[in-house]
Amino acid sequence: MFKVLVSDPISDLGIQQLVDAEDVSVDKKPGLSEDELVAIIGEYDALLVRSQTRVTARIMEAGKQLKVVGRAGVGVDNIDLPAATERGIIVINAPDGNTITTCEHTFAMMMALARHIPQAYTKTINGIWDRKTFLGVELRNKKLGVLGMGRIGSEVASRAKAFGMEILAYDPFLTEDRANKLGVKLSSVEDIVRNADFMTVHTPLTPETRHMIAGPQFEIMKPGMRIVNCARGGIIDEQALVEAIDKGIVAGAAFDVFEVEPPEKDHPFLTNPKIIVTPHLGASTVEAQENVAIDVSEQVLHILRGEAFKNAVNMPPVPGDVLNKLQPYFSLGERLGSFAAQLAHGAVEEITVSYSGELADVDTQPLTRYVVKGVLSHHLGSDQVNLVNAMHLAKTRDLNIVVNKSTAHKGFTNLVTVTLRTQSEERLVAGTLLTGYGTRIVQIDKFPVDVSPEGNLILVKHNDKPGIIGRVGTLLGNNDVNIATMQVGRKLVGGAAIMVLTVDKAATKEVIAELVSLPDVNKAKEILLV
Repeated sequence: MFKVLVSDPISDLGIQQLVDAEDVSVDKKPGLSEDELVAIIGEYDALLVRSQTRVTARIMEAGKQLKVVGRAGVGVDNIDLPAATERGIIVINAPDGNTITTCEHTFAMMMALARHIPQAYTKTINGIWDRKTFLGVELRNKKLGVLGMGRIGSEVASRAKAFGMEILAYDPFLTEDRANKLGVKLSSVEDIVRNADFMTVHTPLTPETRHMIAGPQFEIMKPGMRIVNCARGGIIDEQALVEAIDKGIVAGAAFDVFEVEPPEKDHPFLTNPKIIVTPHLGASTVEAQENVAIDVSEQVLHILRGEAFKNAVNMPPVPGDVLNKLQPYFSLGERLGSFAAQLAHGAVEEITVSYSGELADVDTQPLTRYVVKGVLSHHLGSDQVNLVNAMHLAKTRDLNIVVNKSTAHKGFTNLVTVTLRTQSEERLVAGTLLTGYGTRIVQIDKFPVDVSPEGNLILVKHNDKPGIIGRVGTLLGNNDVNIATMQVGRKLVGGAAIMVLTVDKAATKEVIAELVSLPDVNKAKEILLV
């Protein structure tokens, strides 16, 4: 008999299949402290939580029989994943359970925005019969810009077409072929900003997407734009949005999420009559709450019975002998993938991972997963991509994964090379493990380098001329950016070259722009490897 502990409030319907199972015993004990959980967890095979219970390393260490922790929801910030992986405990979540609910809330906000429903309601119940002020607009024949074409974004696009809207879609991994299949027009962020009548965001919040709609975008925005955000606070610069509304650039906005939640009482969104707000209700429906619990309960049952399962968010098991050979390269592989993703422009169509040397003799599938995870995490967010779902996410985005192997030693005992092919270019990053020095990036595109793959990096493409290093160093120093290391790679004297700088803190977009304005500097790009 398997024993399952439910330590957070979860609906009876959500766990009914566990209760009905003849080989499972379920105990519901919400509100337990960490000490209370530690005292009893040792007798349970599975633990089901929502967001209240913090599943710490101490709890998992006490769970001698614990096989799985199920999170009835998406985020797993309340679960110590490294501790779970170390102890062989599978952690699962329910990423699909709130897709439709969030999609429908997006449309509720869009309709409310188009027809001024909250504002009209407020006036009406206060005794003011005002039919002139609240002149709305139709959705039919309007252009809807969708930023992010994952599960929720794709559902929004599908429903918007039923309203007679034309869909302009942006996603780093959206190809022309997939866009045609979805019936949307592949667009850039700038295309959407300049041409859309409505815009909705459905991307995760990452360093790349933070303030992706800010001052520069509002300056070129089509007048009369209406903006909806039911994804994550911070994707749209809140202060810049208020200014754009005040200037008449943006006709209105509807937000379910904020950069800081709950927002301060004096937050400008709360007093602006052209902004509709809700308190992060995207996943708050009876159906969504039940669906995530049902999904997790089903997978917990599969795991306990030794059956196939899905939605694990930590590392799948790897044979011990393979793990010993590959483990030193896991971090390198993920960071090479992230580095390449940050270099590449356009929708990624193909990821090629090449293994040279002794690595070619072992099963490198686990390492390839780390590379793909690194590529996808940059755009989708590290909380959305894991070692189990990385290949599935790549497949759903029509990404071609190619693995090449050669036992020949290309200057190193082992070499891992990641090549990304987009619609417009190919970018290459290669790395290795050097005894006594750890992991190193040894090639970027055609240039040889020697760089530690960690922290804040600045990549500068420049002409190989005297004085360029000094100008770059002076500019960074003047902006209080301290250089820890600097590497220059070139093929020919006086030709094209690259400079890779490790800095103590991230450079601002303004500093990067200043670098590009220097004589003989062609491009500059900040790279973050964590």
